[in-house]
Amino acid sequence: MTEKFLSLEGISVQLGGKQVLKGLDLNILKGEQWAITGPSGSGKSVLAHTLMGRHFHSGTIKYHLPDTAGKTVRIAIVEQQHRFLNRSGTADLYYQQRFNASDADQTITVEQELTPYADRGSLLAWEWLDLLHIRPLLDRPLIQLSNGENKRVQLAIALLDAPDMLILDNPFLGLDTEGRATLHQIINKAAEKGIQLLLITSPRELPAAITHIARLDQGEWIFRGMKQDLGPLPEAEQQVRLDPGTLEQLQQLSAQETGPFSTAVKMVDVHVHYGEKVLLQHIHWEVRKGERWNVSGPNGAGKSTLLSLITADNPQAYANEIWLFDRRRGSGETIWEIKQKIGFVSPELHLYFDYSASCFEVIASGLFDTIGLFRPLSPEQEQRVLLWMRLLSLDSLRSSRLAQLSTGQQRMILLARALIKNPPMLILDEPCQGLDEEQTKYFRQLIGLLCEAFGTTLIYVSHYREELPDCVDRFLRLDNGSVVL
Repeated sequence: MTEKFLSLEGISVQLGGKQVLKGLDLNILKGEQWAITGPSGSGKSVLAHTLMGRHFHSGTIKYHLPDTAGKTVRIAIVEQQHRFLNRSGTADLYYQQRFNASDADQTITVEQELTPYADRGSLLAWEWLDLLHIRPLLDRPLIQLSNGENKRVQLAIALLDAPDMLILDNPFLGLDTEGRATLHQIINKAAEKGIQLLLITSPRELPAAITHIARLDQGEWIFRGMKQDLGPLPEAEQQVRLDPGTLEQLQQLSAQETGPFSTAVKMVDVHVHYGEKVLLQHIHWEVRKGERWNVSGPNGAGKSTLLSLITADNPQAYANEIWLFDRRRGSGETIWEIKQKIGFVSPELHLYFDYSASCFEVIASGLFDTIGLFRPLSPEQEQRVLLWMRLLSLDSLRSSRLAQLSTGQQRMILLARALIKNPPMLILDEPCQGLDEEQTKYFRQLIGLLCEAFGTTLIYVSHYREELPDCVDRFLRLDNGSVVL
């Protein structure tokens, strides 16, 4: 008879006064590889953190280990989002730091991050190093890694720790096609080596090594069993309805504030490099008012660097011919004049928010392009925040802390923050990361309706065509810092 590895009996968790997990029972046998699926907000990540000992719970969690004196189970987790430290050992970092060559040196390199888990010689000979495509990243500062590159580094740290159990919380988020295929290989190899896996993922992203699935919904199991026994998922789609009166009020504000322009972005033979490393080369690109673009390319292709030139976060914009809203960069405009016309959402920006802030405060901070609200609002500004919360059906979350929300709800709050200025251009960098399929469909509809209602120019970054709003009809693809025709 196969031995048990992990038993859950009556696991319940309350967070912020809300029951998140409700009396969960589960037995995992040695050699079984489980995936936990379910809609956003169903409690998947809370369950993972509970297994790591991060949440108080009722019920029993028991790891069944060999009778070896003093042996404790080694559990490693790869989070959806990772916050790293600077050289002084604090998290005192700012978003623009990754694009500033001198400030970026304040964070350690990939090799320095990995060496506490293995000395340099054994690290360079480590069998996983090339499978994870880590070797080319060793000299890079952590803060300059793309989302996908950072995910591979976190997976390397977890594997170097030689865990008995490896928990992967939505590891495929933000990875391109090649990156997802590589991760499938790594997960399958980890299973072959006897590592017990618990994978939180979409039911449409299941590596071959996964043998069992448990599906959560509203904190309760709705399925537990063999992978092949999971039936088809119900097709549900929430229709987007925008309150006409609220929309009209916001349209009037937008008409009052949006100045005339014909070209939102124009780049002429743009180059960006840090030392000998070239991030962008020979970029010619023009985005005219009202156009809706998709920017795509593999992890590390230069997408985030391209966007940073537009959002006024990268000082190398001044060394290039770049026009924003019919005005050349470096002709006397301030960074804040540029940011006032752009709404921006990205997974990397998401990392820098204070999760103890209320949703109202997070949205209001977009009025000042600060990550945090540091000044009182006028009555007119407060009314604007409330209008956007009403339009996006976020009224009930006004006093909730960002940390209390599911990833999907957090993304909607950050979208409201990006829209709060009624900007003529919206830049959405992988905005559907962490959303389930129903939420993604809702988000696509919402963005299409908003762009139509406000005449918004859109730059939408995504690896997945199925995530693009129907209004997107222009495409720019990058690879190795160059435009791919």
